[in-house]
Amino acid sequence: MNDAWTTIARLAARLEEHSTLPREQRVLLQLLKIQEEAGEVAEAVIGAMGQNPRKGFSHTWEEVEAEVCDVIVTGMVALMRMNPDAPDVFAKHMERIRQRDVDGAAHIAHK
Repeated sequence: MNDAWTTIARLAARLEEHSTLPREQRVLLQLLKIQEEAGEVAEAVIGAMGQNPRKGFSHTWEEVEAEVCDVIVTGMVALMRMNPDAPDVFAKHMERIRQRDVDGAAHIAHK
């Protein structure tokens, strides 16, 4: 497991230890947390573009990047809480994406 997944496993374990809810509810709430974090990305983008008349330019693009990172981490934690083999699940999924969208796109481009 690389350093990122080690940190994710520790975060997931900490959340698991903290909650007294049944496992199914813990996972469901973690999945909902992804949406909450995605909303924070939207808020930051709107703020970085100055599109809220009340707030003006309330965020920077660096803050948008940080919010995107929060979405990624939250998704990784959700996957880990769903399946302790999350690093392998993710690696296999990335391989499918590479074959389909990277290698497949390169093949089409060379025709």
